[in-house]
Amino acid sequence: MIAVIDYGAGNIQSVMKALRHIGCDCVLTNSPEIINSASGAILPGVGSFGDCMDNIEKSNLTEVIKNYANSGKPFMGICLGLQLLFPESEESPNASGLGLLKGTITKIPKQEGIKVPHMGWNSLNIRKNDGLFKGIEGNPYVYFVHSYYLTAEDKDIVSADTFYSTEIHAAVQYKNIHATQFHPEKSGDVGLKILRNFADMTL
Repeated sequence: MIAVIDYGAGNIQSVMKALRHIGCDCVLTNSPEIINSASGAILPGVGSFGDCMDNIEKSNLTEVIKNYANSGKPFMGICLGLQLLFPESEESPNASGLGLLKGTITKIPKQEGIKVPHMGWNSLNIRKNDGLFKGIEGNPYVYFVHSYYLTAEDKDIVSADTFYSTEIHAAVQYKNIHATQFHPEKSGDVGLKILRNFADMTL
């Protein structure tokens, strides 16, 4: 069973719908007991870095999430759920993230002809053909919605990148921790394949 962590973030139902579409046994939950017993966990995220961390803390889930991510069981962050894995974000200077990985979250630089937020389809440069990207070839297009982006401190954890005004580390993989800046649940067949690859890790 995959636990989708419910801490009041928006748009969680689209993740649940996609998981059910590919036949996953999944549950939307804020119960530490259910999360801890799950064979995999997903941390979604929509909104601002600070507000999401506030909601996680108010839900008493900060340590639950950290402990799960450090348990060795498959763990995945989606969109803002990727950014929350890092210590802080330029978006919310006074908020502390989960600090599970090292890197900086900064605003996408403005350029003529470039709109921020980065919203829509963009191609990926896949750096690691295993994990979430097992069996995915070429430069697939996936769906992004974000104004802030990751630059990982350790480039070896970057499993895919893209370019939009600047180089964006679009996905990371470190041991059992996986995360995507884009929305696999909104990325058509490629996104469903990514979610299937994650689900396969939990079996």
